[in-house]
Amino acid sequence: MSQSPQPWSQRFETALHPAIAQFNASIGFDINLIEYDITGSQAHAQMLAKVGIISAEEGDALVKGLEQIRQEYRQGQFNPGLDDEDVHFAVERRLTESIGDIGKKLHTARSRNDQVATDVRLYLRDRIRQIQVDLKAWQAALIAQAERHIDTLIPGYTHLQRAQPLSLAHHLLAYFEMAQRDWQRLDEIYHRVNICPLGSGALAGTPFPIDRHFTAELLQFEAVGKNSLDGVSDRDFAVEFLCAASLIVMHLSRFSEEVILWSSQEFSFVTLSDRISTGSSIMPQKKNPDVPELVRGKTGRVFGHLQAMLTLLKGLPLAYNKDMQEDKECLFDAVITVRACLEAMTILLAEGIEFQPQRLSAAVAEDFSNATDVADYLASKGVPFREAYNLVGKLVKTCVSEGILLKDLSLERWRSFHPLFEMDIFEAIAPAQVVAVRNSYGGTGFEQVRQQVIAAKNLLV
Repeated sequence: MSQSPQPWSQRFETALHPAIAQFNASIGFDINLIEYDITGSQAHAQMLAKVGIISAEEGDALVKGLEQIRQEYRQGQFNPGLDDEDVHFAVERRLTESIGDIGKKLHTARSRNDQVATDVRLYLRDRIRQIQVDLKAWQAALIAQAERHIDTLIPGYTHLQRAQPLSLAHHLLAYFEMAQRDWQRLDEIYHRVNICPLGSGALAGTPFPIDRHFTAELLQFEAVGKNSLDGVSDRDFAVEFLCAASLIVMHLSRFSEEVILWSSQEFSFVTLSDRISTGSSIMPQKKNPDVPELVRGKTGRVFGHLQAMLTLLKGLPLAYNKDMQEDKECLFDAVITVRACLEAMTILLAEGIEFQPQRLSAAVAEDFSNATDVADYLASKGVPFREAYNLVGKLVKTCVSEGILLKDLSLERWRSFHPLFEMDIFEAIAPAQVVAVRNSYGGTGFEQVRQQVIAAKNLLV
């Protein structure tokens, strides 16, 4: 392997062992930061010229040279390799090759420590906004399905046991609320990401008369880091992002699990289209819910990145340590995974799933999920709720022993349990009525759900 000049001083007499050079290098993954590194370096060069550390002509040459490297990279003409160790040295090397010794002035008044911290923040700032757009697309798909299914009933569950019937739209809008919190969390994290560490130096700042606020303004950061030690060693923002990313995929995984259950023959609440399903290599009748299964599986991957980042940081003394090179692959993969999961689930919901209203309607009519409404019926007539609750428990026990449902009881049988039952009990326990009367704010009543759909649509405008 050829050896290029090392990006450190001539204190060292020999080059790295080839295996150690490969082990030490990060160019294989931090190449993802190249355009952010170029953008940050251009701002740094402009600042150096502004304060007189370099001349205006030198500043212009550096900015133009860096832009040329950006275009070379985009056109596939600049492909850094292992000899460059990392993306920062790769850009600086190419810059010096391109414009001569002026390129060697670029690194004045900065360190790779504050340089990489800046690059990662610039990268994550952009990715957060992209994921927020992805979340809005997911929410739009949820709203579109909810709007079609306000009057569609679905069994509601607690402990995975039938509880009370719901509007299907209400069920879908629960995931809209989760996604809205995800969006809000990212928005809060964005502002803590958007703080400029450039100018912190290796750890202690710099004796050069730099203008950190000017650089931050050029890079559209909201604020400047107040402590140089913290500036180069802080990765709290990365941990926060991975926490938010974990919550996003956790929410997607919960929905995925429901889709997997709903699409099974035992439930048959939905059918999945051929465009988002696969078959079995041996069982010709199979249609497998691969998308939700993969999302459910990839959730563990993102959780792992969060745990890896926390473990990485927990024992590090101030300030920068080489361990922190390991932060990038966690971030990069989590971003890719979250975006892929959001896209896949949005496609599934928008194009790949068909709810079965008749099967859902039958499902809510074949259980005792209207039992609470019988207790509420008696309570509305003055019977203490706990007394009514116990009476309905006996009613259900009787029906179970006879293999019938509450709707199968005659009025005479109802009155044998309590004289306040009238003919209107049959309307009160009809599934659609059970849903309709739950019109408290945030409830599953049809009118409430219509208002929830309108409110959700307004949030996306």
